[in-house]
Amino acid sequence: MISSKTSFIALIGNPVSHSLSPIMQNAALQYLGLDLIYIALPCKEQDLELVLNSLKKINCKGLNITIPHKEKVFDLCSEISPIAKQVKAINTLKLNSEKEWSATNTDVEGFIYPLKTINLSKKNSVVLGSGGAARSVIQGLINLNLSTISVISRNKSSLNELRKNFESQIQLQVILNDDNLAENLIQEADLIVNTTPVGMKTTKNEKNKLPYGKVFWRSLKSQTIVYDLIYNPAPTPLLKFCSNKGCNTIDGSEMLVAQGMKSISFWTDGLEVPFHIMNDALKKCL
Repeated sequence: MISSKTSFIALIGNPVSHSLSPIMQNAALQYLGLDLIYIALPCKEQDLELVLNSLKKINCKGLNITIPHKEKVFDLCSEISPIAKQVKAINTLKLNSEKEWSATNTDVEGFIYPLKTINLSKKNSVVLGSGGAARSVIQGLINLNLSTISVISRNKSSLNELRKNFESQIQLQVILNDDNLAENLIQEADLIVNTTPVGMKTTKNEKNKLPYGKVFWRSLKSQTIVYDLIYNPAPTPLLKFCSNKGCNTIDGSEMLVAQGMKSISFWTDGLEVPFHIMNDALKKCL
């Protein structure tokens, strides 16, 4: 029961009305028996500093940060974890003993979660897209010891930035989506990860769209694992297409839950929630 002593954790972003994080996080907090609630707070870019400074002074115990603030929030934190620095994105904050924001990134662990039981060491991978989500995916693939990581995108400048960002860990192969090499990479891939928003639940006339178009996927083999970070609709057009080809498919729901579990642990100094508690709550809304 919410009382005058109840503290809160908030999701900060713009927009946040579509987010299902409050559903699964409140299920976790209830399971742990904590006098905490999780809410979503819309925040415009120009208000970010004001909002974060204000939340320090009230009964806020932690934050999740989402689009478009994952990079801008760096300047407002006094402590930043190595993984957040590496991927240049922050998605979780808590107040430290000095009442300043301590930051980390749980997306990498979240991405890896459904792949932990699969032996991908020395395998070939392809990442579609070169935005913020691609950074966490690339770091996750490096942690899983993939031998090759190729990134396909429409944005040449962001591809070059990714290559430079990870050059101390691995030599990324970066190519534009219309390059002839793309077909060979799709054919040779053991794992393909979609980080683009194509296929996300939007308008009806876009419901069958595939990243980079259907022709792009003509060389896909049935042995390939296809992982789409999108979780709504389920299955996405891409995963439906790949499943019909005989591929093993993974949607983004497990990543969403797993990164949420890691955030809970960060906020509570190590408390753990069983995966099924948050996953069951999420599935009821999909």
